Amino acid sequence: MEKLSVSLPVIVEGKYDKITLSSVLDAHVLTLGGFSVFNAKEKQALLRRLAEAGGVIVLTDADGGGRQLRSFLSGILPPDKVYHLYIPAIAGKERRKTRAGKAGLLGVEGMTPALLRELFAPFATDAPPPSRGTLTKADLYQNGLSGTDGAAERRRALACAAGLPPDMTANALLEALNLLYTKEAVLSLLETIKM
Repeated sequence: MEKLSVSLPVIVEGKYDKITLSSVLDAHVLTLGGFSVFNAKEKQALLRRLAEAGGVIVLTDADGGGRQLRSFLSGILPPDKVYHLYIPAIAGKERRKTRAGKAGLLGVEGMTPALLRELFAPFATDAPPPSRGTLTKADLYQNGLSGTDGAAERRRALACAAGLPPDMTANALLEALNLLYTKEAVLSLLETIKM
């Protein structure tokens, strides 16, 4: 079955949710890493930036944890740029788990492809999601942004030039730059911060 093309980034709780959605959607899917997002300032800044750039879709589990994460995101993201999707409360457990969660409900990863396609149908487009950057870890290394003396300072300068938090790790910066800029735009930004 052909994947639905969704141009807005989709925010989910964890990696298994991302894997499930990636089998149904052609979209940029970002994970919160569960409750760790509460203290992850760089992740919060990236999510805010993505929302401000054109909006995001939020899909969390139907349990208490999912509601807590959704509420947190509602507090940090611009309300007019967030589209909340909800899965039904279906009793059960995911195949990879030995027992059901505390609420006894299936999470996003337990939803059927048909149900997920139905949820995302209003956001489907004929075009694939916008092609963003193709920057790689090797590009970061070649440009002195990782694995070299002064890499942290160069990352900090690039993050500031790109309007991102200055204390981002190399991996977080790579993800943010690829979601927000083309590779050419990043290389242009690098020219402005020659150190």
